[in-house]
Amino acid sequence: MSERQASAAAAPPDSAAGSPLELSGAALRSLVEAAMDRIAPHLDSLPSQPAADTEGGATLARSLVEPMPETPAPLGEVLDLLFERAVPKSFNTAGPGYLAYIPGGGLPHAAVADLIADTVNRYVGVFAAAPALAQLEANVLAWFAGLAGYPPTARGLLTSGGSLANFTALVTARRERLPEQFLGGTLYTSDQAHHSVQKAAMLAGFPLESVRAIPSDPAFRLRLDLLAERIAADRRAGRLPFLVVASAGTTNTGAVDPLAPLADLCAREGLWLHVDAAYGGFFLLTARGRRVLAGIERADSIVLDPHKSLFLPYGTGALLVRDGGALRRAHSLAADYMPPLSSEDDLIDFCEISPELSRPFRGLRVWLPWKLLGAAPFRQALDEKLDLARWAADQLRALPEVEMLAEPELSLLAFRLAPPGLTGAAALNRLNRDWLARTNARRRAYLTGTMLGDRFALRICIVSFRTHLDRVAQAIEDLRAAAHEALAGLGRGGAAGPPVPPPAPART
Repeated sequence: MSERQASAAAAPPDSAAGSPLELSGAALRSLVEAAMDRIAPHLDSLPSQPAADTEGGATLARSLVEPMPETPAPLGEVLDLLFERAVPKSFNTAGPGYLAYIPGGGLPHAAVADLIADTVNRYVGVFAAAPALAQLEANVLAWFAGLAGYPPTARGLLTSGGSLANFTALVTARRERLPEQFLGGTLYTSDQAHHSVQKAAMLAGFPLESVRAIPSDPAFRLRLDLLAERIAADRRAGRLPFLVVASAGTTNTGAVDPLAPLADLCAREGLWLHVDAAYGGFFLLTARGRRVLAGIERADSIVLDPHKSLFLPYGTGALLVRDGGALRRAHSLAADYMPPLSSEDDLIDFCEISPELSRPFRGLRVWLPWKLLGAAPFRQALDEKLDLARWAADQLRALPEVEMLAEPELSLLAFRLAPPGLTGAAALNRLNRDWLARTNARRRAYLTGTMLGDRFALRICIVSFRTHLDRVAQAIEDLRAAAHEALAGLGRGGAAGPPVPPPAPART
C-alpha cells in the first residue's frame, strides 16, 4: 500500500455534503414553513380552545414511550403528534382563559427572537465572544434596573425563572453578609413566600430551620413587629441574621409586603433586603404599580419574571442587584481555558456574575419585542389587567354568598363561598373545592385554589396579554352558575347578584 493510499484509508469519510444535520437555508425555510402551517392556526384558535384539558393525559403520555429512534420519521407525522395529540392535552397557558397560578402569555415575537438566537447560535456568556449581542442583553438588564429605580452601577442577569434568580440572590447575600463558615446564618420571610425561597436556602447549604417564616397579617403581608422580635431573639441566641426576603405579589393572594418599612428595618439591622417581585415587578411600568411597590428601589436585590407580567415565554427570569460588584464577588472564578475577560466595568461578562457558564442568548427574547413594540403596549396591557382584577372583585363581592379573602393589590384576588349557616372548615372547604371543579369543567376559564390557613380559597390571576373583559366576564358567569349548582347540592339556592358595570378604559 502506498503512503497516499494509507493516508486515505486512515482519514474519516467526508460526509458533510450529504449530512441531514447540515440544513441549507432553503431546507430550513421549508422546515419552518411546515411548522408554521401548524403554529399559525394553533395561535388563531387559542380563544376557542379549552382553558385546560388534561383528561386522559397520563394514558397518552404512557402511549408515547418509545425507544431511541435510529431512522427518520416523516415531518408531517411528527407535527401531527405534537399538534393533534400532545399539545391539546395540557393547560392552555397561552390562552385567554388561563387565570390559574400566575400565567405566562408566550408573546409570539419572542418565538421569532428564539429562532434567530438558536440559529445564529452565538455565545454571550463572555463579552469578547459576541460583544454586540452581549451588549444587547446588558441593555435589557439596564432597562429593568432603571425601571426598578436602581443606579447605573447595578448589575443583573437573565435566568430560567424566579427560582434560579432567588437562589442566585441568596448566594450573593450569603457571600456579602456572612463569614465563610455561614451555617449560623438566618434568613426571614413571610409565611406567604414562594417555596423557591426555602429551596434556595436548602441548595445554598442552610438547614431548613434557618429559614424563619414570619406570620402574615390579615391582608397576608409580612408583620414587621414579629419580624423585629424574631431577629432580636435570634441575635440573643447567637444566630447570625443576614437576609430578609419580601414578596411583591405573592402566589397565594398577590399580597405586597410593606417594602419601605422593611427597607428601614434592614438598614437598621444591617440585613440584606431581597424582594421577590417575580409576579408583581413589571407593574412598575404603571403609575398604580409604582404606588403599590414603593420602596422596592431600596432593596439590595430584586427578582423579576418577564415570563409572567412581561408576557414572555416560560424560561425567562431576571435578577437585579443594586451593588453590581456583589454579583461578581459571589460568582467570579478564573480558568486557563477561558477567553480574555473584560477589565472595563461597562463591558459585562455574564459568566462572571452568574452561576452559568454555558447559557442561551436569553436577552434577544426580551430585546426584540421591546424594540419592535416599545414599552407603551406593555404598560397599557398591565393597566388593563389591574382594571380587570378590580372589576372581577366587584362582581364577586356583589354575590351574597361570596367572601373576598384577598382584594387585588395588583391583578390577583382570592375568594370563597361562605353561605350563612354553613359552619366548619371542612364543610366549607368541600363546598369550595366543588365550586372550583364545577367552574373549571365549563372549560372557558381555568382557575386554581390554595389554602389560606385552614380555608380553601379560589384564585383568579389576570396576567395574560390575551385576557380581556370578554373572557373575564365569561369566568364570572361560569362562577355564578357553578356556585348555584354547588349550593343547590346543599339544598340552597343563591349566587345570583346584580352585574357590575365593565371597567373604564385602562389608565396609565
